[in-house]
Amino acid sequence: MNTDALKVLLENIRDGKIDVEAGISKLRNLSYVDLGCAKLDTHRELRVGYPEVIFCPGKTTEQIKTIIQAMMDGDANILATRASFEVFAAVKEVCPAALYHPLARTITLTRKKLPLSENYIAVVTAGTSDLPVAEEAAVTAEIFGNRVERIVDVGVAGVHRLFDQLDLIRGARVIVVVAGMEGALPSVVGGLVDKPIIAVPTSVGYGASFQGVAALLAMLNSCAGGVSVVNIDNGFGAGYIASMINKLK
Repeated sequence: MNTDALKVLLENIRDGKIDVEAGISKLRNLSYVDLGCAKLDTHRELRVGYPEVIFCPGKTTEQIKTIIQAMMDGDANILATRASFEVFAAVKEVCPAALYHPLARTITLTRKKLPLSENYIAVVTAGTSDLPVAEEAAVTAEIFGNRVERIVDVGVAGVHRLFDQLDLIRGARVIVVVAGMEGALPSVVGGLVDKPIIAVPTSVGYGASFQGVAALLAMLNSCAGGVSVVNIDNGFGAGYIASMINKLK
């Protein structure tokens, strides 16, 4: 339940459109709903502005279906991350309107059209191999009502490609930079723009990249100001934070 839904409920009780007992019944599930396999935080959107998101790994298909069915009782947009196509096929049985984003490995269901912010988020990808993580960030930001501009394959191995996109990157309110290998791109971008940068290390790389640890350490040690870092392959976290920044007034 979000602020608007709570306001409508209280107004309906005040105006006699819903009796008090029915109102109490609705409010009983305001905090969370116990599904047995999970406790769905129905209060989260009211509390922090964003609904609960489903992280699929470690959950059975039936558990994911149960959670999504419960979320469909509300009006919030639904996002499930790290979902396989097999999980999506099962979800479609209970949620025919759900969409699958294969590159991002996400499932989305748009319950309400959110007003797009005037500003946009730039998602900048060092290499094509980083696209799955970058797309997770982009889809996350979009389902939360943000306009996203994608700038793909502009890593430091051919840094001239980055310069051609600088106007578009500089026009964003916040920039997500996704890179694997040596993880240098966020530092380069950080020296060229006056906007906050969320750096996302990916597990793309050869043996000494240690599945993204090398990129993570490089980004944490960036000498460029304004660069913050999320965990390895955490496109969702970057998209979520970018949305929060983009919607600040």
